[in-house]
Amino acid sequence: MTRNLGPIDRAVRVLLGIGLLTFALAGEATAWWGWFGIVPLATGIVGYCPLYRLLHLSTARKAT
Repeated sequence: MTRNLGPIDRAVRVLLGIGLLTFALAGEATAWWGWFGIVPLATGIVGYCPLYRLLHLSTARKAT
């Protein structure tokens, strides 16, 4: 599995994931959708996004 996320993309995904999960864990009844924060958090940590692969996108730097 080749990384296809650049450093800025990864950082934004991790922060977004943490934010959504924090909202979900706050206990609001309408915050169930905050659990979707697991997806950007996981892809940001791993550095690979399956959707980017399907769309032939990459924000990672090319190896020289």
